[in-house]
Amino acid sequence: MSVPPIEDWLLPYTARLAPRPDDAVDLVVIHCTELPDMAMARAFGEQVRYPASGTGNSGHYYLDRDGRCWRFVEAARIAHHVSGWNERSVGIELVNRGRYPHWTDSRHQRFEEPYPPAQIQALTGLLRQLAAALPSLRWIAGHEDLDRRLEPASDDPAILLPRRRDPGPLFPWDAVLPAIPLERWHGDGAPLP
Repeated sequence: MSVPPIEDWLLPYTARLAPRPDDAVDLVVIHCTELPDMAMARAFGEQVRYPASGTGNSGHYYLDRDGRCWRFVEAARIAHHVSGWNERSVGIELVNRGRYPHWTDSRHQRFEEPYPPAQIQALTGLLRQLAAALPSLRWIAGHEDLDRRLEPASDDPAILLPRRRDPGPLFPWDAVLPAIPLERWHGDGAPLP
């Protein structure tokens, strides 16, 4: 499995994100952008959402549908990509529409866009590279495995929806897991070992 070339496209606030040692990372979290393209994902990542630190929400790596890979944040820094797990994880965002633009509408919760083979091949190459570079990396999880909070649907507040469903039911775990040296964490409510 080849490693995709990684293009540095660091976010403007990267230097303000807290540093961490390589051995602090034992988990990779797979996300999808739930946006139509890389341009919108970049614009979202650049938004400052935490005024006190001057930082925002972002994964570390972004993979476009054609397999191109960008680094928004170095793995040696703590990015804000999954509540409660940032200090120990690297976030990888796959460009995919997900539920866009109706994230919180109960009538539009299906993921319909498949993940292209080029994107998945690049992902497995990146995961193998990260496993070789980060000595404690052992686990992989979907965002949906780690953030299980519910929120009221925008069309009917009596309906509670998962805040995060990514990477979603179309993500090919069966193809990814045999190609990487990481174990899947299923989010059974227990903390990671």
